[in-house]
Amino acid sequence: PVPGRCAYFVERKKRYCKMTPGPGRRFCGEHGQQEGETDRKRIPCPLDPKHTVYEDQLQKHLKKCNSREKPKPVYFVQDINAGLKDGTEITERQVPISSLSKEGLENLITKLKKASNGLELRLKEQILSHQALQEALNDPKNGESAFKHLKQQASILGNMEKLHLLGPGRCFVEFGAGRGKLSHWVDVALQNVENVQFLLVERATTRFKVDGKHKRRDSIFERLQVDIQHLCLKKVPILEKKKLPVVGIGKHLCGAATDLALRCLVESYTACCDGENEEPATKRSRTDKTEVASNNCADNESNKDDCKPVAGIVIALCCHHKCDWTHYVGREFFKSVGLGPLEFNYFQRMSSWATCGMREAATRASTSQESEDETNDTEEHEHEQTFSNTESGSDTLQGILTVEERKEIGCLCKRLIDHGRIEYLQQRGYKAALQYYTESAVSLENVLLTAVPSQSLIPEPTT
Repeated sequence: PVPGRCAYFVERKKRYCKMTPGPGRRFCGEHGQQEGETDRKRIPCPLDPKHTVYEDQLQKHLKKCNSREKPKPVYFVQDINAGLKDGTEITERQVPISSLSKEGLENLITKLKKASNGLELRLKEQILSHQALQEALNDPKNGESAFKHLKQQASILGNMEKLHLLGPGRCFVEFGAGRGKLSHWVDVALQNVENVQFLLVERATTRFKVDGKHKRRDSIFERLQVDIQHLCLKKVPILEKKKLPVVGIGKHLCGAATDLALRCLVESYTACCDGENEEPATKRSRTDKTEVASNNCADNESNKDDCKPVAGIVIALCCHHKCDWTHYVGREFFKSVGLGPLEFNYFQRMSSWATCGMREAATRASTSQESEDETNDTEEHEHEQTFSNTESGSDTLQGILTVEERKEIGCLCKRLIDHGRIEYLQQRGYKAALQYYTESAVSLENVLLTAVPSQSLIPEPTT
């Protein structure tokens, strides 16, 4: 053991404990009881059972425990972007796809193909790059996984540049920011641009953040540790103060998080900024909590003239099997083609068929190299391993559908869900599109959603 550290060997980690014991003791409080060094009893913390505390010091610990409930930030508004207030629309009980009869499955596929008839299902390929990442892309020290991430980030920046979103007087909001790599590269691309701000939205604490690499004094970075479901951008102090146009970005924004982010930008923020643009919001169900929030914000006439609308949205989509009818922004589209929450819940699970047959090979390839990005930046691989074996395994529908048929149906489910998002944005005055932004060999989730408002709504950059 290291001198001055606990002498207990942690078998699971194959190393000695790194905690510092009390004066005159060989073991820390956690392991001293196990070694008979102390009679004081340790119990799991009621706030977080992953750590323990002396029973006689429990009350003192609860006041300073890092897992204690902290005061909510000013931009926290409960369920402002949640969508439906409850699940009252979901009346029929769904069963596992593997338990469906052949007739039941065929009926679902018929509904899927009928609803998809006439939609633009063949996406254009728009694989771009950006000069800001060329040095990193050419660095031989980067392994295969790091290179794949860089190619995706370069293409996202290339698409942002094509939409004229990389400019001065903007606030870039990265949803599901993780380590903040996408914002970092946007910052590098804007190194000679003034009046740029970044908001990194992430509900979990994150290790290995790259925030320390931001050396420019004229760009401001701020982390918002909050679930997107409860984020009211209008109340973020830095946006209240400068009121810059917002650009929403995200790399592999998982499932329902995409819908929460779209509603955060297009409804709870834009509606609050423009009290006169209320028509789309009022068309929603009366059970939608965001309607109340939008109307409350719209009443604030003194602020509406100062706010700026959303300048653009660029989000790399991911994990459609984690979508949720409650949060989904395309519910009106689904209803218009004769579908409801029951079909949606089947389709979102069937969407995993689009990639499940390729995941094992991709996972093996992703572990072939070692680099800083591969050991610390694993969000994509985690996303690609979250599918359900029972729903998407190769033998689930043996004798009913071939592997290629499952893949085709899975892709169709993804496009149908995404089309609902496109119609949602179009109905609110945005020019929205889907495109392949990278090769499937780089990422199995290779579709990028982009949206910019009509010309009449695009704000002039603030310099």
